[in-house]
Amino acid sequence: MLLPKRTKYRKAHRGRMKGRAVRGSCIAYGDFGLQALEPHWITSNQIEAARVAMTRFCKRMGKVWIKIFPDKPISKKPAETRMGKGKGAPEYWVAVVRPGRIMFELSEVNEKTAREAMRLAASKLPIKCKFIRRSEVTSGLAGHEEVLDSKGLIIDSRVSFEVGDKDGI
Repeated sequence: MLLPKRTKYRKAHRGRMKGRAVRGSCIAYGDFGLQALEPHWITSNQIEAARVAMTRFCKRMGKVWIKIFPDKPISKKPAETRMGKGKGAPEYWVAVVRPGRIMFELSEVNEKTAREAMRLAASKLPIKCKFIRRSEVTSGLAGHEEVLDSKGLIIDSRVSFEVGDKDGI
């Protein structure tokens, strides 16, 4: 389970999840990625479940990068407690994920294996996700994209093209 070693403050405000991801919205390390399409809090347990699903399917071949970290504490008051008496104790940790954020990256496996591993990982997460691959800059192709829902089912599948590509629409 992921959590910070130490923090400046034990409790945090809830904050807002408005807008799209500014940082972490492109593939930096691997060849394939899992991109968020909705804003949500992803708990450390969900991140770990997705990581385990990917590594088990790949049979520990390839490299996996987790590009989100749960650094926000979520506090909760005990059940059947009266109002007042301050904020509750921190219960778990979440990563704030906005649309467009690359959550996981994978490399050193073929695309078929990566696609299935990302589908299994997406089924562990509470948001819709999209499978993306690093675009080949030399050939001008942008990449094949699939939109996956929380169950890992394909909602939309399309091939996107860069501006100025002769094969594009």
